[in-house]
Amino acid sequence: MSDTDAAGEGPGSERPSRYERLERIATPGPRNSLWSWTDHRSVPRVVFNYLFVLLARLAPSLTVKNWALRRLGVTVGEGVSWGLEATPDVFWPERVTLGADCIVGYDATLLCHEFLQDELRLGDVRVGDRAMIGAGAIVLPGVDIGDDAQVAANSLVADDVPPGVTVAGVPAEPVGREE
Repeated sequence: MSDTDAAGEGPGSERPSRYERLERIATPGPRNSLWSWTDHRSVPRVVFNYLFVLLARLAPSLTVKNWALRRLGVTVGEGVSWGLEATPDVFWPERVTLGADCIVGYDATLLCHEFLQDELRLGDVRVGDRAMIGAGAIVLPGVDIGDDAQVAANSLVADDVPPGVTVAGVPAEPVGREE
């Protein structure tokens, strides 16, 4: 993601919000959208994904973790460090992009889907070069984390994080800068 903003676009570009970028699939009926997941993903594919997610979460070797992530369809840059118990989206892991030398910390979760009452939302998650996601952080669908950005431990990232910015909290907000 070098020489671009968190969205992969040039400096000064206007970018729609995360909510505007999400793909929405209506799931009408008497139950919430999670009941219809098999309409959108095959059971064998989700089982396959789950097994490789387990390998990526538990393997002690970064080489094995990155290999497993690539088998899932995750775009994995050179030198990615995937922490123990970190979890990519199990349903749509191919919507995750990890930039070179980024760090995804212990027990962090990158979600590319949201099952809601009347709709399913899908969005790509992009983590920039040398970005860091702290332990236990959750990144929601459609979020772009820019190059050299930092997400503090246990944060909920619901909006894009610009390059070089540190965010913390629930929801994550910029810290350490005077506005």
